[in-house]
Amino acid sequence: MCIAQAAADMGLQSTAVFAADEATAAQRSGATHTVALGASGSAAYLDIKRLVALARDAGCDAVHPGYGFLSERADFAQACADAGLVFIGPTVAQLTTLGDKARALALARDCGVPVLAGSAQAVSLREAQAFMAAQGGASVMLKAVGGGGGRGMRAVHSADDLPEAFVRCASEAQAAFGQGAVYIEQLMPHARHIEVQIIGDGLHAMSLGERECTLQRRFQKLVELAPSPSLSSALRGRLNDAAPAMARALQYRSLGTFEFLVDETSSNRSFVFIEANARLQVEHTVTEAVTGLDLVQLQIGLAAGRSLHDLGLDPQHPPAVLGYAIQWRINTERIDAQGQVLPASGTVAQWQFPGGLGIRVDSHGHAGWVVAPHYDSLLAKLVVHAPGADFGDVLRRSRRALAQCTIDGVATNLPLLRALAQRPEMASQDLDTGFVEAHLLALWPVTDASPEDGDTLRAPMAGRLVQQTAAVGATLPAGAALAVLEAMKMEHLLPAPTACRVLQWCVQLGDTVAAGDVLARLAPVDVHDAAPSGIEAAPSSAIRPDLRRVLDRHARTLDAARPLAVAARHARGQRTARENVAALCDEGSFSEY
Repeated sequence: MCIAQAAADMGLQSTAVFAADEATAAQRSGATHTVALGASGSAAYLDIKRLVALARDAGCDAVHPGYGFLSERADFAQACADAGLVFIGPTVAQLTTLGDKARALALARDCGVPVLAGSAQAVSLREAQAFMAAQGGASVMLKAVGGGGGRGMRAVHSADDLPEAFVRCASEAQAAFGQGAVYIEQLMPHARHIEVQIIGDGLHAMSLGERECTLQRRFQKLVELAPSPSLSSALRGRLNDAAPAMARALQYRSLGTFEFLVDETSSNRSFVFIEANARLQVEHTVTEAVTGLDLVQLQIGLAAGRSLHDLGLDPQHPPAVLGYAIQWRINTERIDAQGQVLPASGTVAQWQFPGGLGIRVDSHGHAGWVVAPHYDSLLAKLVVHAPGADFGDVLRRSRRALAQCTIDGVATNLPLLRALAQRPEMASQDLDTGFVEAHLLALWPVTDASPEDGDTLRAPMAGRLVQQTAAVGATLPAGAALAVLEAMKMEHLLPAPTACRVLQWCVQLGDTVAAGDVLARLAPVDVHDAAPSGIEAAPSSAIRPDLRRVLDRHARTLDAARPLAVAARHARGQRTARENVAALCDEGSFSEY
């Protein structure tokens, strides 16, 4: 919406595209024209050939890629250029460099900017395991080579958890960004997350100030501040020097964000570069609030060939920052009886937001809006600004604004945001990136206390079934993975509610389900009879050692022990041999020896 509004304020016409399941969003886009993509879900927005053809048919001169999907894809920028369309973003070469995390980290090292130890390139699972072992088993981060926004990212604290985390990262990245490559690096504990807003015209680059993005959950940002109220002046200067230096080395053109982890208490290094996002950020609104600049208009101006000087910017004298701004991300989420935060869907029944000085709301939502499970859970951005030098001013205004937000009909994380605004750690900024997850249940008490049903596996949210990890007849202990559900571009493991045997799968791979739908029918079993391998095992004391070795070797060939191979087959729309047998044979009629 902000892109169409910026274009309109510049006297430009715009055309917005929309998927079949987002038809009502097109009506509120603010664009001059709208065009249907003719498909549903995130795949509709990843079809480069279709998007370019629609842009040409609509008579467009330029394409703005927005926040996600193809916004950092060099092949999309090249396709636009080949079609005679201006890509409103960095050059193809710059997207190629920064879109490859390994090359971005190499750029940082070349510019003298510190980085974490890591693989520096896409890795296989075996290579990731070797890296973790070389770190002495210390915690690591898996990250998608392309993309961002928390997709394709997992913190791994145990070598036993690495295979499943690797599969989930690769699968999420492939679904969200069209490429599933993953790399690995050290995990920096007790860090804060700081990003620097960069703008460049190809000859000059400058910083428009930093943002603090420390409050996160599952590596997705919840709250963003501008400027950071916690940085020392010395470290602020170093960060705002390091980011433009990297941009100048690339002769960067357009907007971009260079992201860092910061720990001023560390005796080793106070900050490290982690990645660069070569696009407009969701949180650009707080930078706009404290600088008075329209970043989207600046981005469009640069794409039209204007220089920083033409746009009224002087790299030697960055714009003054006035006060503080906070962006509160309102997501469609709920917390279940187990304390898990899950995406929520439904129809918005009531929609009311505050107004007044220093309040801005960016959203596509409205009363009657149907929240689909195929997209990001972000529903609205509440941006609060106060011009004073006291951070407490913007925090008090935020508390009032959050209290005046009313969204009914679909669950949101407003209770969590309101609790964060009241915490003393928010006022003192005694925080790190793990704060929300460490205090989640204190911040957001469980309200969904529906009892577990040991006879069925139900979908906790609307989504698409992307993996069945246990075949009919398999026995599993409580908590073992039964299925994987993709909802709002994240993948969620669904555990067995109790020790059980799988009697029947009620849905097929690829099916879209609603919250509460029965996915599988289960039969409770004695906990001692449930083997994670899917084999019904007698008590180990009754099995001879030689037979145990045979069973163990056999277990390694089952689907549950081959997550990468299974995920690859599912990604091609195929089933495993055992899944084919389960589909062909009557229940209980086939025995494998």
